[in-house]
Amino acid sequence: MSAPPVRVLRIIARLNVGGPAHHVTLLSADLDPARYTTVLLTGEPSAEEGSFEHLAAARGVRVRRVPGLGPAVRPVDDLRALLALIRHVRRFRPDIVHTHTAKAGVLGRLAARLALGRRPIVVHTYHGHVLRGYFSPPVTAVYRALERWLARLSTRLVGVSATTVDELVALDVAPRDRFVVVPVGLDLSSFLAVRPDPAGLRAQLDAGPQTLVVTFTGRLVPIKRVDLLIAAVAAVRARGADVRLVVVGDGELRGALEEQAAPLGDAVRFLGFRDDLPALAAGTDLAALASDNEGTPVALIEAAAAGVPALATDVGGTGDIVRPGETGMLVPPGDVDALATALQEAAADRAGLARMGAAARAHVARRYAAARLVEDVDALYTQLLRER
Repeated sequence: MSAPPVRVLRIIARLNVGGPAHHVTLLSADLDPARYTTVLLTGEPSAEEGSFEHLAAARGVRVRRVPGLGPAVRPVDDLRALLALIRHVRRFRPDIVHTHTAKAGVLGRLAARLALGRRPIVVHTYHGHVLRGYFSPPVTAVYRALERWLARLSTRLVGVSATTVDELVALDVAPRDRFVVVPVGLDLSSFLAVRPDPAGLRAQLDAGPQTLVVTFTGRLVPIKRVDLLIAAVAAVRARGADVRLVVVGDGELRGALEEQAAPLGDAVRFLGFRDDLPALAAGTDLAALASDNEGTPVALIEAAAAGVPALATDVGGTGDIVRPGETGMLVPPGDVDALATALQEAAADRAGLARMGAAARAHVARRYAAARLVEDVDALYTQLLRER
């Protein structure tokens, strides 16, 4: 008789528009159903973030909403979410509890231990981290201590890039042998099929063939530093380069960023959340990201799959995607002049952009395929079950 399926309880704070939601949806949907039974627990995204819950539903993922679960620290809601998670763990009795993102990692790992002791295997994936650059020093110190304690409750810790793991080891979260690197995997088929379409986005912008169309895709929150991209576009236009910036996404800073960009007129266009990202990529010359901190930015992977090179700050896992001179350009974080200089060089070397775009497509097609992610996680689960 065949063994019963392995029961996996996957937990994420919310399925908002972004890389972690892509990641957990793909794993929940594509792990072999003959070997795994997966339930995905999630909180509710805020209205300004946008939601990927419809993608999970379309792929047949069993999603359960957890009241109170979300990224912000709210003691009453956090206690309510913890109690609900404990009930889910006791009811489902998982073999593996796999948490994703910071708050779900705290409450999910704690719930697993409180509900079933050492019985389930507990895995946590860092899609980046909030242990540097997000909070004041005293708050950051508390969060680092909490992560060190939670690491001792975890069977294995996963980083989405080698750089992420290096940073967490340097922060003394856990010894290196407790970590494993599992790069992001995505369904890139719609982006790999993209071909340049000057009649699409470029036509909407009234951009000529010599205009450099630069696209940022992501949440409009402080850590993404879209303000630096706008400042760099202003600087490079003042030098005479015809550069346009398209901002795709929404968030708490949209009003302030629109006010900053107002003097530039049509040179900066805010599109809000869009569900036609491959079509937008078809009219983009360069993807841009100026973040102070990152895990592995999905927006750059998708752009690369569409043949679009990137300009990004050298933080987190961006260097795994953007290889200087080969698939794009890297600059130091927080440096507006470096961003502007890179934009000016890109505008003057369209042949170089085309060459880097082709190399970027080949690179991500190999490294970030959905099938590779599923195989890696299946192998990790198999190893941990054997060890147990």
